[in-house]
Amino acid sequence: MRWALVKVSLAVTAMVVVAFAVPLGLVIREMARDRAFSNAEREAAAVAPALSITTDREQLERVVASAGSDAGMAVHIPAPGAGSGAGRTGGATDIGRQRASDADIAAVRTMGRASTTEVGGGSTLLQPVALSSGQIAVVEVYVPESEVTNGVGTAWAVLAAVGAALIVGSVAVADRLGVRMVHPARRLVEGAHELGEGKLGARVPVAGPDELRCAAVAFNSMADQVVQLLANERELAADLSHRLRTPLTVLRLNAASLGHGPAAEQTRAAVEQLEREVDTIIRTARDAKPQTAAAGPGAGCDAAEVVRERMGFWSALAEDEGRKWRVAGADRPVRIPVARTDLAASLDALLGNVFRHTAEGTAFAVDLHNGEDAVIVLVSDAGTGIADPEAAMARGRGSGTDGSTGLGLDIVRRMAESTGGDVRIGSSVLGGTEVRIWIQLDGRTAPVRRGHRGTVRRRGQSRRQAQAQAQAQAQASASAPAARAGRAR
Repeated sequence: MRWALVKVSLAVTAMVVVAFAVPLGLVIREMARDRAFSNAEREAAAVAPALSITTDREQLERVVASAGSDAGMAVHIPAPGAGSGAGRTGGATDIGRQRASDADIAAVRTMGRASTTEVGGGSTLLQPVALSSGQIAVVEVYVPESEVTNGVGTAWAVLAAVGAALIVGSVAVADRLGVRMVHPARRLVEGAHELGEGKLGARVPVAGPDELRCAAVAFNSMADQVVQLLANERELAADLSHRLRTPLTVLRLNAASLGHGPAAEQTRAAVEQLEREVDTIIRTARDAKPQTAAAGPGAGCDAAEVVRERMGFWSALAEDEGRKWRVAGADRPVRIPVARTDLAASLDALLGNVFRHTAEGTAFAVDLHNGEDAVIVLVSDAGTGIADPEAAMARGRGSGTDGSTGLGLDIVRRMAESTGGDVRIGSSVLGGTEVRIWIQLDGRTAPVRRGHRGTVRRRGQSRRQAQAQAQAQAQASASAPAARAGRAR
């Protein structure tokens, strides 16, 4: 906007200066010419009274010398008895240096009025004067070109300086006006970016033109409302989470009475984990400062360890329901820039969907593929699949069944997108649904290991090629003998 105003002001001022300065410069040149010839007419008029009285050469020479100069003035007196239209004849008197031609002098005698003619180095004024004898004498006054243009160059230089000053002044004023508008607009943009990054204290100074002042007031009001809405949501989330403490207490007491055994221990561990998750939700909801900082270089977790841990948890329920399951690629450490709790929550959401939306006895698998710049987690099942993957990814839509809120896949999506990755839903090699989580490593490369069961994306390999390789390895893992599934458990 600032440069646009400067360009418009420069163009408009330049056009105005040209429109006025060029005609004014031409008028000044004409005025200088008129001034030079007016002086010549006055010099010629000073000789006319003497010519009307006498034609004596000596007297006329004195008059010419007093009126002008012999080099600039000449008097042409026809010979006695010659007609008014006669040219140079014997007995004619010429005083001073003649520059005009005889034809021009004769034409002036014939017309009886003054005229100008161009000569070398300038112009001459030919002024007819009636003598006492009735004949016509011609007074010639030389006007050099320097006298015609005297002062024109200076006047044009002044006009050019004034025009340049006007242009510079208009550009400076336009630039100041642009700064007055651009700075508040930039502050408004910066405030919007800060608010979008989670800095809820971002506000914009109310300054600048009326329109930008109104925009700043509206932005600050919107920011206040956002802060209030977020505070209300945090309080509501904390209150709702706090209400879960009562049924959790009952579950914990009931779990304590289950006795001993793997199922009882896993149930008590699940209740304890649920209590920790509820406490975390309450503390996060009560915290008024949003966490907007990016994870540091040392942040993250071992994806293989988290996969083994969560599959160990869900394996008990899988055995109860008669489901075959398989884990691939989790036998070696795989570092990812994701918090342990976030990855565990994402896996629980996907595995929970498998148990919730597929029939008992349906097989499922989790494959972990480690590449140079990304890690792929595949969660697949042998169910009926998802008819509308886009609708399933929509936040809060769910499947319409009891216990389906539609937030599980959104949790997974936000976890993947926080690293620059994404989530895709497709058909698995088992015949059902496959959820592919692409976790970007931010340029950090993982070493290539021989015999690794995960896919490796080599340099120059596109994402589509890496995905195809992951699918092929998942299909190869699915066709392995059932003994491998038993060892994985």
